[in-house]
Amino acid sequence: MRAMVFGGSSPRLELQDVPIPVPGKGQVRIAVEACGVCRTDLHVVDGDLTEPKIPLIPGHEIVGRIDEVGSSVTGFSAGQRVGVPWLGHTCGACTYCRSGHENLCDAPGFTGYTINGGYAEFCIADAKYVFALPDRADPVSLAPLLCAGLIGYRSYKLAGDLQTLGIYGFGAAAHILCQIARHQGVEIYAFTRDGDRAAQDFARSLGAIWAGGSSEPSPMPLDAAIIFAPVGALVPIALRSVRKGGRVVCGGIHMSDIPGFPYADLWEERAIMSVANLTRQDGIEFFPLADAAGVRTETIPYPLESANEALDDLREGRLQGAAVLTP
Repeated sequence: MRAMVFGGSSPRLELQDVPIPVPGKGQVRIAVEACGVCRTDLHVVDGDLTEPKIPLIPGHEIVGRIDEVGSSVTGFSAGQRVGVPWLGHTCGACTYCRSGHENLCDAPGFTGYTINGGYAEFCIADAKYVFALPDRADPVSLAPLLCAGLIGYRSYKLAGDLQTLGIYGFGAAAHILCQIARHQGVEIYAFTRDGDRAAQDFARSLGAIWAGGSSEPSPMPLDAAIIFAPVGALVPIALRSVRKGGRVVCGGIHMSDIPGFPYADLWEERAIMSVANLTRQDGIEFFPLADAAGVRTETIPYPLESANEALDDLREGRLQGAAVLTP
């Protein structure tokens, strides 16, 4: 099969012909229809995440059809459309797994990082960690939901009860979350790169009631802010935008260093928290909500062999919406 492979010594992926994987006990093999290109993939190939499996097939926003079912798999059958997220496996035995916090598992496996992912024609997945997806939907449109959607939703849950929400960085995750929040009556304030009028117009087109540059003060105190851009300098800015008792949620897996800031910016019970991975329960909640909200993803398809181009476009901020590879 064709696959884009990360060798570890260079951020450039190489198109290779590799053996088609064989599913083992509890696994399914999936013929990949689409795989989203996520900022986490950039963090892997750029060396920000330092412990990838090498060689590695990246990609963790996978949509495809089950091609072969391994032994001991129940609930799935050949030909069924499924999605594969970032969380690919957990131990099921540690304190976190037993307490419903499997996203914090002590011995996890991550799709496209420690487990080969979807930048290929086929992939293998643990059947316990895949989601059934609508059979008639467009697979390219579904792909960003598997990480940008799920992580955005988890960030949103951790932001707490709110009526006003600031979003810093208006890319793949933000454009999905904006639609869900507006469906629930939450007012969205979008903060983009300074001067990025296209992103601000995009945010307003999805229902944001205000959009401006990230260095601009919020027009009103916000109940919470979610930061999707991997820029630590946004944390003190977001803190100054939230009301007393407000939360700043850092939604990325990697962020540049957070600069020092006065204690007064944090005082009055403001809080900073990070989001780590996702749980299967998040998916159980999220997919019906996205359907009810009529979420429409903005996507830019690329052929599999153009994965490096897609990563470059994401790295340089040239995308409005989400890049998706189509094997």
